[in-house]
Amino acid sequence: MRIADMDWRMVEDWVRHDDRCALPLGSTEQHAGLSLATDAILAERVAAEAAEPLGVPVFPALPYGLTPYFTAFPGTVTLRVATYALVLRDVFDSLKQAGFRRVLIVNGHGGNVPAGSVAQEWMMENPDMHIRLHHWWRAPLTSAAVRAIDPVASHASWMENFPWTRLPNRPPQDGIKRMVDVERLGMLPPFEVRTLIEDGNFGGRYQRDDAEMLEIWDVAVRETRALLESW
Repeated sequence: MRIADMDWRMVEDWVRHDDRCALPLGSTEQHAGLSLATDAILAERVAAEAAEPLGVPVFPALPYGLTPYFTAFPGTVTLRVATYALVLRDVFDSLKQAGFRRVLIVNGHGGNVPAGSVAQEWMMENPDMHIRLHHWWRAPLTSAAVRAIDPVASHASWMENFPWTRLPNRPPQDGIKRMVDVERLGMLPPFEVRTLIEDGNFGGRYQRDDAEMLEIWDVAVRETRALLESW
């Protein structure tokens, strides 16, 4: 259940008999013709659908993450690594205070990988807490489902083009883009990153059939739910 659909009494009742919750991590960054909030939208939605039959509370996605390489694209917002670590620690403290002891982080943004180290460090100081980091889009079953449909899948390409990440005021983009040199991106400042990737898609098709996308989504939801159930 989304925290947005709960009041504090409902949370208090929940932690009396179960200490699980889900914390989605997103970002606000360019996604070519898709929503700037794509990562947050997908992380929160997959967490909410996975948790729904279990009743596990799902917190709103943290909308800002680590994305310094895209700052030449207007609308992108990035935090410093130190700031991000402090924000996560404060969130973890608050979850513990509320009575949660098992937290599934559902991450939707590759740049947020340091969250795992922050969680490990925090758990050293809070040994009664258990935090599990789940990169939903590259988890084994979901990643296999993506590759089975199209092995050329990248940032802002078809693999992130779901009905709920498209913009109603933007015409759908079709075609195939040649893959950029992703390894080179990590060595470039933001303006050169924008010059290299142009519209923001790293490469591959811009869109695939919705039936294929929903197949992938179903796998992602079930894989995420299995992690909650295993606890």
